[in-house]
Amino acid sequence: ISTTITVWGCAEDQADENGKWLQTMCEKFNTEHTEWDLTFEYGVCSEQDAGKTVPQDPSNSADVYFFANDQLQTLIDAKAIAKLGGETADYVKSTNSQAIVDSVTVDGAVYGVPFTTNTWFMYYDKSVFSEDDIKSLDTMLEKGKVAIPLNNGFYLASFYLGAGATFFGEEGNEREAGIVLDNDETLAMTNALIDMVQNENLVVSSPEDAIAMMREGNVNAYFCGTWQAAQTEEILGDNFGVAPLPSMTVDGEEVQLKPFTSSKAIGVKSTTAYPQVAIELAMYLGGYDSQKLHYETRGYVPCYKGLVNDTEIQKDAVVAVDSWTVENIAVPR
Repeated sequence: ISTTITVWGCAEDQADENGKWLQTMCEKFNTEHTEWDLTFEYGVCSEQDAGKTVPQDPSNSADVYFFANDQLQTLIDAKAIAKLGGETADYVKSTNSQAIVDSVTVDGAVYGVPFTTNTWFMYYDKSVFSEDDIKSLDTMLEKGKVAIPLNNGFYLASFYLGAGATFFGEEGNEREAGIVLDNDETLAMTNALIDMVQNENLVVSSPEDAIAMMREGNVNAYFCGTWQAAQTEEILGDNFGVAPLPSMTVDGEEVQLKPFTSSKAIGVKSTTAYPQVAIELAMYLGGYDSQKLHYETRGYVPCYKGLVNDTEIQKDAVVAVDSWTVENIAVPR
């Protein structure tokens, strides 16, 4: 086979300052597969944009592309993503936790090779909050400024999930079950949130704005995922703290906030002219070496079991908190 394979990924993965992760891994794949003569053509399309961009013209989209798993149904409906069967599906199942496998599975079929988890937690300034303080949102709001994106459903849902709301059934995969919010606990949570926003220490803000305010000293803790870890550590230095979401008091009861969890994955175009090459490349880009370099260059938390459990990587507080969150409190999206 002598051909050109088109690969779409986010701009950051192709940038010089991140060691051109995507190009590096594709070229390594090329040198390891001497039976093929491959040329790569790269395009910029972030995981978040794949669900909008790929379905517009599936036949002319990339052979291999990165996507966030909440867009999977859209990609399936557009007939823009290939089912991964046989050895590929077995590989995905054997190298990832059940929650991650479920995130790329629809009606029993696997559609992507996961390459990172996608959940969130809390960054905080250790000089403002103690390790005891960070367990309670109420205590934190007495001691410092906390930024929470309450105007964003992805984050707001954590309060309602904690209070017992369900989103598409207990497993998050029953469309007909809908979103169930109508119970006494969720009503109590709504009232608690109304009270909470009166607190002048609560800042309603996106993670992007929160980190800017933290740099200026106007925010002491904020909710976000791994993608702002490096910048936050740079701002806080020795006072860099990372922790799972706290609990809050609602009607005298402690309610543990529960974030959504999902994954980001690599998909293959359903109409690719070279399915064998494209599927092998997707597996490679989601494999051990690729995830390791992704972690080293971009701070992406791996989901490959052998890497997640690596003792060196577990020493990284962000990885440890992310993994603990996925295993213990997060709800599959």
